[in-house]
Formats: sequence, structure tokens, C-alpha cells
Amino acid sequence: MAAQSKILLPSPVSERSTRQLISALTDLYLRHRTKISRTVYLTLFITLINRIRNAISEQKAASLHQAQARQRPRTREGEAGARKRVGLNREFFKNLLRLLRIVIPGWKSKELRLIISHSVFLVVRTLLSLYVAELDGKLVSSLVRGKGKEFLLGIVWWMVVAIPATFTNSMLSYHQCKLSLQYRTCLTNYIHSKYLSNMTFYSLSALDDRIKNADQMITVDVSRFSNSLAELYSNLAKPILDMIIYNYSLSRSVGGEGLFMMSLLVQLSANVMRALTPPFGKYVAEEARLEGEFRFQHSRLIDNSEEIALYYGHEAEKDTLDKGYFTLIKHVNRILRRRLYHGVMEDFVIKYFWGALGLILCSVPVFFKVPGHASRLMGDRTESFITNRRMLLSSSDAFGRVMFSYKEITELAGYTSRVSTLLDVMDEIQAGRFEKKLVSSASTDENAKVLRGRGKVVESENIEFVDVPIVSPNGDVLVRKLNFSVRPGEHLLIVGPNGCGKSSLFRILGGLWPVYGGVVHKPPFSDIFYIPQRPYLSRGTLRQQIIYPDGLREMRDRGVTDNDLHGILRTVEIEHIVDRLGGWEAEEEWRDVLSGGLQQRVAMARLFYHAPKYAILDECTSSVTLEIEKVMYETAKSLGITLMTVSHRRSLWKYHTNILQFDGQGNYIFTKLDAERRLKLEDEKEELDLQLRTVPEIERRIAELTG
Repeated sequence: MAAQSKILLPSPVSERSTRQLISALTDLYLRHRTKISRTVYLTLFITLINRIRNAISEQKAASLHQAQARQRPRTREGEAGARKRVGLNREFFKNLLRLLRIVIPGWKSKELRLIISHSVFLVVRTLLSLYVAELDGKLVSSLVRGKGKEFLLGIVWWMVVAIPATFTNSMLSYHQCKLSLQYRTCLTNYIHSKYLSNMTFYSLSALDDRIKNADQMITVDVSRFSNSLAELYSNLAKPILDMIIYNYSLSRSVGGEGLFMMSLLVQLSANVMRALTPPFGKYVAEEARLEGEFRFQHSRLIDNSEEIALYYGHEAEKDTLDKGYFTLIKHVNRILRRRLYHGVMEDFVIKYFWGALGLILCSVPVFFKVPGHASRLMGDRTESFITNRRMLLSSSDAFGRVMFSYKEITELAGYTSRVSTLLDVMDEIQAGRFEKKLVSSASTDENAKVLRGRGKVVESENIEFVDVPIVSPNGDVLVRKLNFSVRPGEHLLIVGPNGCGKSSLFRILGGLWPVYGGVVHKPPFSDIFYIPQRPYLSRGTLRQQIIYPDGLREMRDRGVTDNDLHGILRTVEIEHIVDRLGGWEAEEEWRDVLSGGLQQRVAMARLFYHAPKYAILDECTSSVTLEIEKVMYETAKSLGITLMTVSHRRSLWKYHTNILQFDGQGNYIFTKLDAERRLKLEDEKEELDLQLRTVPEIERRIAELTG
């Protein structure tokens, strides 16, 4: 045992040789320190240039790949609407730059002033943190030296510095919240201006199926994007600034080479972490999509609650909702598991591995002589170590926040992709490019040719269709070439079975659907008024229901008073609702307060207020009596309104001069309407039908008698 112990003891000669070797290497390094530093910095510069060159090459390759992809023919309808890959790629930076131009509209904007003010407070906070690090070192040094007066003076300065430091921290939080609010305001205003212009809100849901939940994108995704962008600037600018200032101060204390070696190890470990980081941006975008679908399913249940209740379909709807929710939760649990594994790796590397490297770096001035730091006293060493450690901890924390911000950037990429997709689709819709998965016979070559075509719209005093195809929502061509005309005073009755093209005809007149061919002559939108079977009642006062879509100012500009509105209501015999519901300023959920018949009368009162040249009446008198129906039509004709009515009620025939009749097989008849003669023919037809129904009974009776 004694012999073994002697073998394990270190040799004094070996220890002395090791110290001499370290001393010789240190002296050699100090003699050539300038050359080594220049070599290191030159290597860093060459590496930076090479990375920039590689990034430019990758962007050119990505641009070439996208150009080639655009030139390839599409294999199926709606392929362009496929989901985009979400990540930190060229597409992300392009979309982010586009959104930044929206949320920061100019050099003199309030948003840019907030960013500048925020940046100033970030610099002030970093400088205060640097001063606190030095003050911390002096306090510990005073304790080690036993100088109570210096220690108390340092405490006083500590409390004095706390005043601007706390104010700065509060101002940073305030600026971040204000920036988020301003970003959301600018982006929401921009989206609203596009969404509510040129009937984009209608085309987005009816003519295009790339966006399933525009409401969630405009409300939730825009808010999340704004918060993420504001937080990212604060969480990224501050750490980067801290790293620059703290690392510069550390390089003066421990030497630039030691800091370089540590940075190299940190960079290598950071690259490993980045390679192992899951695609959180893709996960966030998918989560937002699933959230939107789940919300849409609930909205659909509410909108169709009566029909579902009558069918006793609550169990089927529950299965659908449960499936949507469990799909969402399954994806969220997947994200949580990925974040758990990633968090373990991230905490180990950032807190412990980098912390060990930091302790080694802070010990350099203690064990080695650094040029420019000749003092070797215990208090000076302690002050230097504490100051360096404080700056290193702050720098490590800053670098850790930069690493954590990568996850935040990927989440921002998800929100950026969602918002940019909404803007891109709205731009394409306003340019007349739609993508919709069509069914039925829309895939035939003849129909596909019709759908690819575009006709012309000419503004005119008359309404005239010349060789205009009528297309259903699913892409079926209902009528190949429709030709008819309506002139002022020529009232048109439109009849036909369901699905024959009546609604499509009105959508073309209203500018909601594109003209797939031929020429449409029609007056401007202000001269055409549409009243559906179930009229739309907006949120607002009773007065606003009559003058919609005008506001109070437009009503005053027309020279219309409340007495005039009261007279209009008297015409349709509902003037009593003004007093019953609390006057013109009463606000209710009018769809629930008013019955179906009252709603149709309010819609006709709205027509009489606007008094357009043409009115499209789509079964708008189905819930009123024949007497009120007569008053409505006679009043409309007396106001000079040319009527285009869809109805199967015979009582309306006498108010029209022409008829457009569809047979549901792609054919139609447009001719003059002789109401009296047509009524006689219809009565005779019904009488013959009744007689024909008795023929089988007569034949059966004859057979019994002859048998």
C-alpha cells in the first residue's frame, strides 16, 4: 500500500515542468499577442464575408426555384392555394418587410417615433446595468477590504441609481404595449380598407375557398402578430445591445482572445441547438389554423341552430365538434412535448454549460497577467472578478434571450404567414383571380372554357344581358348564353325552379360575381337596390334600419327628416313601431324583436327611402298580406322604380310587363307578360290537371262495371 501511494503522488519535477511550460507559453503569447489578435479578427472578417456570400447565393437559388415553380402548369384547381412552408426563409423576410411597411407607414409616423424613443430607453437601461455591475464590484471590494465608509457610500449610490433604473424599466414596458397597439391599429385599418372594398368580404367566402376563417385572421392573428412583433423588438434589440457593450467591456478586462474562444464555443453549441430546434413556426401556424376551424364549427352550429334542432342533429354536431377539438388538443400536446425536450436542452446549455465557460473566463485576470491590469491586490482581484462576473452574467443572459428569441421569431413567422396569406388572397381577389375547388360538371372541357373567360360590364341607363353565361356557385353552367333587356318602366318577373340561375343573375347585377362572358349593360350600384326574402337588419337605431346603408349625415344631406321617415312607415302601415319600441333612437337586436312580416315591411320602407331606378325583389313579400303587398308594389311603381321580381305568387303578375322564365334545363323564355291571359291559362291548366287525376279512378270503375 505504501508503495502504491508513492506511485500515485505527483512528482515535484513534473509539476514544476508543467508550470514552466504554461509560463513559457504565456510569455510567448504575450510577446506575439498583437499578431494573434490581428489573425483572429481577420479570420472572423473572412468568415463573415463568406457567410454573406453564401446567404446571397441561397437567396438567388430560392428565387430561381420559385420562378421555375410559377412557370410549371398547375395540375389541379386551387393548387396555388396550398399551404406555404413556414420558417425563417426568404419568403418570411419578404412578407415581414411588407407588413413592416404597413405598420410603420413613414419616417414621420407615430410608430417610428415610438421605436426611436423605445431604443433610447434600451440604451439607457444597458448603460445603467453596466454602471450597476461596476458598482457591485466596488461594494464587494469594500467589504473584502473592510472599508465601511466606502461601502455605505456605494449603498447610497445604489439607491440613487434605482430611481432612473425603475423609471426606465416602466417606460420600456409602456413603449412595448403602445407599439403593439399601434401596429395592430395600422394593420387592422389597412385590412379593413381592403376587406370592405370592392365586395372583397363577399368574394373571399363565396368565390374563393383559400381562406376559411377570415374573421379569426383579422381579429386574433393580427393581434398576435402585433404583440409578437413588439415583443420581439424589445427582446432582440436589448440583448444584442447588451452583448455588444458587455463584451467590449469584458474584452478590455479579460482580453479579446479569451472572449473570442468562449464566443466560438458558444457559437458551436448554439448551432447544435438550432439544428435540434423543432419548427415552432410551422406548429404555431397549424395551431392557429386548427383554432380557426374549431371556432368556425361553433359559429356554424349557432348560425344553423334551428335547422339542427329540428333534425335532432345535436349528437352528430357533438361528434363533429369533439373531433375538431381533439384534433386541436392533439396538436397542442405535440407542441408541448417538443417544447419540453427543447427546454431541457436549452436550459442545460445556456444556464450550466455557458455558465461554466463564464467562470473560466472570469478567472483569467486572477490566474494570468492581462496587459493593462497590473494590480494584483486581493481587493482589486475581488472587484475585478465580481464586475466581470456581473457583466458576464448579463452578457450570457442577453445571449440566452437571443437564443430564446429564435423560438419567438419562428412563432412570429407563423403569424406573419397567416396575415400575409390573407393580404395576398385579398389582392388576388381584387385583381379578379379566384381559386375554388369546383365540383359537378365544372371539370368538363366546355365548362372549364366558360369559367376561364371574362366578359365586359358597361355602365348604362338600361339593364341588358348579351350572351352572358349564368354559372352556379359550384361551377355548373346553368345557361350558356342569356339575352334579355329591361328599360325604365318595364317591370320584369323572373320565375323558374330552384337552382336554375335566378340568384346567380342577381349576383352578377350586384357586381358580386364576375362576368364569365358576353356583355352586361347596367346602371351604377347606387341605382340598383336589392331586397332579399329575409332582409338584413344592422346594429343600430330604428332610424338606421330605414336609411341603411346611409348614416344620419347622409340622410340630412338628402333633406329627409324624421317626419318623412314616419310617412314612409305609414305607407307600409308600421308607423306604430316607432312609439312601441321607444322612438327613432331605440337600439335593439332587430332580427329578434321584429317578426318576419315586419322585417319585410321595414325592407320595403328602406326601398322607398332610397327610391332607386331599379329594385330587385327576391320573394320579399312572402310574409305579408295581399293588401300590404298591393300597397308596396303600387307605391314602388308610383316612385318611378323599375321592378325585377322573383316570386311564384300569381298575385304579383299584374304588376309586371315582361317575364323571364327558366326551365331548369339550361333554356329560358323572355317575352311580354299578359297577366290576365296567363292567369286564365294557368286556371285552365289546373282544371285539366284535376280532371286528369280522376282518369285512373274512372278507368278502374269502368273495369269493375264491365267485369
